[in-house]
Amino acid sequence: MYLRRDRALTAVSIMLDVAFHAGRSGVVSGADIAKRGNMLRRGIEPVLQALSREKLLDSVRGPKGGYRLGRPPRTITVHEIVQAVTEEHAPDGEAANPLIEKVLEPFWASMNVELAKKMEAVTLEGLLRQAEEAGMQRPNRAPISFSI
Repeated sequence: MYLRRDRALTAVSIMLDVAFHAGRSGVVSGADIAKRGNMLRRGIEPVLQALSREKLLDSVRGPKGGYRLGRPPRTITVHEIVQAVTEEHAPDGEAANPLIEKVLEPFWASMNVELAKKMEAVTLEGLLRQAEEAGMQRPNRAPISFSI
């Protein structure tokens, strides 16, 4: 988890962007997420798919489609987000290095446990609160109104 920092940071950034700009009722496009995050659209697509598969994001199809939170931000932890996009890969049949196997892997596993505990305590709602405390204002979403 810790070594795959870029993908994890991208996922948390995407989730925070969606929570900040759309929440559970609005929708934001993948292109807008990429533009605001200074990321490539095709680069974030696998992350968006992984987050959608884990039901952290809802994908809305159509010309006005995009993404919205799959659950309320108070119920989504940073740990869940990171887990959704990081997978542990077993070595490809290479000869085991005893230093890695007996020293580094157990050390790294214990570090991941500590980091996971800390990330389980942080929710998207907490991150949104930090954004507001930093002076950021969420966009106003005017109610849809039309007349015929």
